[in-house]
Amino acid sequence: MPNENSYKIQTKHKNLFLRVTKGHFSIGRNHVNYYIDVSTQKTRLSEARAVAEELVSFYSHTTIVDAILCLDGTEVIGTCLAEELTKEDFANMNAHQTIYIVTPEFNAGSQLFFRDNIVPMIRGKNVLILAASVSTGNTARSAIEAVQYYGGRVSGVAALFSTVSECGGFPVFSVFNPNDLGDYASYPSHDCPLCKAGQKIEALVNGYGFSKL
Repeated sequence: MPNENSYKIQTKHKNLFLRVTKGHFSIGRNHVNYYIDVSTQKTRLSEARAVAEELVSFYSHTTIVDAILCLDGTEVIGTCLAEELTKEDFANMNAHQTIYIVTPEFNAGSQLFFRDNIVPMIRGKNVLILAASVSTGNTARSAIEAVQYYGGRVSGVAALFSTVSECGGFPVFSVFNPNDLGDYASYPSHDCPLCKAGQKIEALVNGYGFSKL
């Protein structure tokens, strides 16, 4: 939701950056002072590829990945990451191997589940969980539990932006984190200083985007 408080956090890679907007936003049960906009990283091939090239360094030499579970609409990034992990031009644990790109469904109780035809891509497989952002960690934890419930092994959690370094006992590797923002803050909704100061919530946000209020 671009406005006068929106800007880009640049990196040395021309296609790798983070769009952020400072303000007052609601994410789940928390309120945050930044909206992290990852829309184009999820949909524009050049940016998705740049994210994948950055993330692959965390997994290429030490992690076996049979499937990538894409949350928050990250299938394009997941596909690019699978291509990086299976490249032949450097030694890695996944060279010459096929990697499944899968997405979960959610039931009425917001629990993740997989249809019977997708379960074989999870059961007995090493599954890397990929999210647009990990803020509260609730969705990532649900994904970890779902993978384990269906008989898969979690290889790790990757994200474009994350406020945590661990989730459900697994390391979270991300391209960006709150240190890149400097004054990023997250507050319980019942104890939010922005609310107490009378600053109105501008939008409801999650890994898929925002809904202005």
